[in-house]
Amino acid sequence: MADTERLPIYVVVENVRSLFNVGAIFRTADGVCVTRIYLTGFTGCPPRKEIRRVALGAEDVVSWTYCCSSLEAIEDLHRQGVQVVALEQAETSVDFRRFPYRLPVGFVVGHEVDGVRPETMEACDGIVQIPMLGHKVSLNVSVASGVMCYELLRVAQNLGAEYDGGGSDTDAH
Repeated sequence: MADTERLPIYVVVENVRSLFNVGAIFRTADGVCVTRIYLTGFTGCPPRKEIRRVALGAEDVVSWTYCCSSLEAIEDLHRQGVQVVALEQAETSVDFRRFPYRLPVGFVVGHEVDGVRPETMEACDGIVQIPMLGHKVSLNVSVASGVMCYELLRVAQNLGAEYDGGGSDTDAH
């Protein structure tokens, strides 16, 4: 793990098929200094050339863990006191800019077509969505992850989060 101090932000990637999207999520996660990425379900894991091509080495400096299911990842985060929200359009979702986040915080993104599974959303502390004003109803999963990462960076800065050097998550993998 690099010596870069990490923010108390976590990302859960559920059943994302495209390794290029996974690589883009790693690169953005490094850009905001997230603590850890959880790769779940059939999401591909490093080392893969497709991930590396987009991540440009971020997969080597952002800690990550593979879990069979997102529920396992959410359970682990809840044990650590992390608030977890799903990034998904649902009847109960709220605008991602208006949710009452608290630190530490994590979010779940899902499959490129099917989104976050209903049972995963139920395990979360809330559901947020990015408003879509055009004809299309969603963003690419890596783009949506980037929007959410930078919103949580803004929230963390507003809440006065201090970098903690990654806490107990200092192993890169």
